[in-house]
Amino acid sequence: MTIRAGLAGLFAAASIIATPALAQDYPERAVEFIVPWSPGGGSDTLMRLISGNIQPHLGVELPIINMPGVGGTVGLREASRRAADGYTISQVHEGLLVATETGITDLAWDDFEPIALMTASPQYLVAHPTENYSNFEEFVAYAQANPGDVTIGVTLGGVPHLHAAMIEQAFDLQFAYVGYEGTGERVRALVGGNLDVAIGDVSSSLAFVENGDLMFLAVGSTERVDDTPDVPTFTELGADLELAVTRGIVMPAGAPQEARDRMEAALEALANDPTYIEQTENAGASVMFRGQDAYRAYLSNLDRTVQSLSEVLAP
Repeated sequence: MTIRAGLAGLFAAASIIATPALAQDYPERAVEFIVPWSPGGGSDTLMRLISGNIQPHLGVELPIINMPGVGGTVGLREASRRAADGYTISQVHEGLLVATETGITDLAWDDFEPIALMTASPQYLVAHPTENYSNFEEFVAYAQANPGDVTIGVTLGGVPHLHAAMIEQAFDLQFAYVGYEGTGERVRALVGGNLDVAIGDVSSSLAFVENGDLMFLAVGSTERVDDTPDVPTFTELGADLELAVTRGIVMPAGAPQEARDRMEAALEALANDPTYIEQTENAGASVMFRGQDAYRAYLSNLDRTVQSLSEVLAP
C-alpha cells in the first residue's frame, strides 16, 4: 500500500509538472491561417503582414490559405469545421456579423474563439474618373439628379453594403448595387470602368489613385488620413459617419485555452513590433490590438449595433 501510495504521489506530481509543459510546447508545427477572402484585397494584404512577421514571436510559420466565397463565409465555414486543436486560425471582420444578421450564413461570431483584434482600416468612397463629378459635393449633386443610375461595388450582405447604405441614407441618394466577393475584385472592376464608385481602402486603391486610374471622394475616418491628406472625411462633408473595417483572429470553438493564450501573446508581441506597425500603416491600416476578453466584448457590442440596422441590410 505504501508503494502504491508513493507511486500515485509521483504520478500526480508528474501530471502537475507536465501541464504547464504542454502549454509551453504549443505550437509544435505550423498553424494554418485561413483567410476567407481572395488575394489582393485589404484583408489578404493585412493578414499576409501578420503571417510574414509572426514567426519570431510565435516560433512557427502561419501559412495562408485563401478560401473566398459568399461574403467570406465559405472560408469561415471550413475554419469552423477544423479540429479545435489550436492549429487552425482564421480572420473575421464586421462582415461576418452582417452576414449572420441578413441570413447569408448561420455561422455567428460566437461560433469561434476570439483571440485578438489586430487592425482597423478606414473605408473610402472611390470613383472611376468621369466628367460628371470631380469631388464629393459634385458627386452628390449628380447622384441626386440621377437616382438609381450610379453603380456602386460592394460585398452584398457585407460591411461594404452596410457602409454604402449609410452613405445613401445620410446624403439622400439611391445607388444601383453590384456585388463582388472582395475588395480587390470590385476595385479591379472599378478600374476597368465597370462601376461608377465602390467602397475601398488604401491598400487596394491608393496605387490606382496615384496613377490617375481612380479618385478618392471621401474617407470614413474621424480625421483625415496621413496617406491621403487631401481627402475629406464624411464628417467634414456634413454627415456623422464613421466607416471602418476591423480585422481580428479567431480559432475554432473549443480550442485549448493554452493554445489561445499562446497565440494571443504572440499577436500582442507582434502588435508592438515596429516593423509590423510600419508595414501595416503603409498598407493603410492602424494597429489596434485587443486581447481575448476585450475582443469578445467588442464583437458582442458590435453585434447589437448590426442587429439594430437590420432593416437597412434587408435584401
